[in-house]
Amino acid sequence: MLHENGEIRQSYDWDYLIQAERVHRCVYTDAKIFQQEMIRIFGGTWVYLAHESEIPNPNDFKTSNLGHRPIIIVRDRQDKIRALFNRCTHRGATVCRETRGCAKTFTCPYHGWTYSNTGKLTGVPWAKAYAADLHRPEFDLGQIPWVESYRGFIFGTLNSQAPDLITYLGRAKDLLDQWIDRFPNAQITVQSSAHKMIYQGNWKFTYDNAADGYHVAFSHRSLLAVANRLEPDKDMQYFAHNPDEGPMYVQYLGHGHMFIDQRPSYEKRDGAFWQQQRPQPGREAYEAKIREKWGDRAPFWLDLSIGSQMNLSIFPNLLIVGNQIEVIEPLAVDRTQLTIYATTISGLPDEVNVLRMRSQEDFPSFGIPDDMMNFAECHRGLSIPEIEWVAMNRGFGISDRHHVDEDGVITGPVTDELAIRGYHQEWKRLMKADFKLTAQTVEHD
Repeated sequence: MLHENGEIRQSYDWDYLIQAERVHRCVYTDAKIFQQEMIRIFGGTWVYLAHESEIPNPNDFKTSNLGHRPIIIVRDRQDKIRALFNRCTHRGATVCRETRGCAKTFTCPYHGWTYSNTGKLTGVPWAKAYAADLHRPEFDLGQIPWVESYRGFIFGTLNSQAPDLITYLGRAKDLLDQWIDRFPNAQITVQSSAHKMIYQGNWKFTYDNAADGYHVAFSHRSLLAVANRLEPDKDMQYFAHNPDEGPMYVQYLGHGHMFIDQRPSYEKRDGAFWQQQRPQPGREAYEAKIREKWGDRAPFWLDLSIGSQMNLSIFPNLLIVGNQIEVIEPLAVDRTQLTIYATTISGLPDEVNVLRMRSQEDFPSFGIPDDMMNFAECHRGLSIPEIEWVAMNRGFGISDRHHVDEDGVITGPVTDELAIRGYHQEWKRLMKADFKLTAQTVEHD
C-alpha cells in the first residue's frame, strides 16, 4: 500500500530482524527494506548534508542527496542556508546538474523553468499557454523544512517530530567540539576535491565498521607492517597482542552515534602524536622546516599535522576519522559510495596544512580498500538464504566488560561490538516509528 510518506510499505517484523545480539541478513540484502530506509532513515532523522565552508558566500551551492532525494544545498542571497529538492516542478527533471558553483537562479535544462535560489519559481517560457496560476506554492521547488547547522556542520530532516539538532547530537556534540577545538581559533575548511570510492555492498557495512576495533589487526595487517605501527613505541602497538588490554575504547553514545577513542594510546606530551604516528610522504622535509621555523614550539605544530585519533560516527551518514570528513552515500541495496573530504585549518602554518593533506591521503589509499573488499565479500556471503543471521555478539552478556554512565553512554573495550548493537536498535526504532515526513516551499519560510 502507498503510505502517507510516499513509500510503498511492506510489513516486516522488525523485532525479529533486529535482535539483541544478531541481525537478520535481509536487513542488508532486501531491496524493499533498502527503499524504506531511504525514506525513513534518510528523512526521519537528522542527516548530514554539507559543511558551511563548502558554500561560504551568498549564492554558493553544492548538489548532493538526502537518501535517494537529489538536493541543492545553497546559501541564498539573504545568506540563509537551504536544502532545495533538485527536481523541477514541471516534469520532474533534475534542475541543477553541476556539483557546485555560485548562482542566483537555477534553470531546468529540459523546458527552461527558472527558480530563484530560494526555491521560488520566477520564469516559465511562453507562460500564457498555462491556464493554471503558476504563482501557486506547488510550483516552487520543494525543500527540506528543517535545516540546522552546528559549528559549520549542516544537517537536515523531513520529520517534524525529530528532536532539535543539539538534542539529537547529544554526547556526540561534545566529541565534535573536542575535534574542532583541538586547533587554536579553529576555522575548518573542507576541501572541494573529494576522494570518492564505490563498493559493491550495503551502506551499513561502512557504518558497522566505523566502530569496529576488532578487524584492525587482521584486515589492515599489511598496512600496519609496512608503516611499522605495531612496534612498542607506535600508536597501534596494542593490536600486536590483545588490544582489549590496552587503553583504547569504544562507546555507544545514543541516537545511533558511535565513537572509538585512540587517544589514550598516546603519551601525554607535545610531539607524542607525531612521533608515534606512521610515516607520511614528505614527512622528513616538512618536519625540518617546521623545527627550523618554530623551534621549541615545533612539537605542538607537528602534533596538529596528523590525525586526531578520534573516530566519531554521527548516524546515519557522517564519519569523522582522523582529520577527514567521510560521508556515506547509499546508491542501491548492494552499492555504496564513500566520499572522503580532506580538511585544512585557517591560521595554521602552511607546512602544517600540507602535512595534514599528506596524512589524509594514506589511509584512504591503502586502508579503505581493505575495508571495501571486506564489505563486498560480506554482502556476497549474505546472499546465501539458508544462513540467516549476522552475529554481533562480541562482548554480549559479559557485564564486567562494559560501563554505563549517567547519560546512558556505554563504554567497552575497543574490540567490542556494543556500539554496532546499539545503532541497530536505533535503526529499528526509526523503521518502526509512526511519523509523517513533510516538505515545504519558500512561501512557508
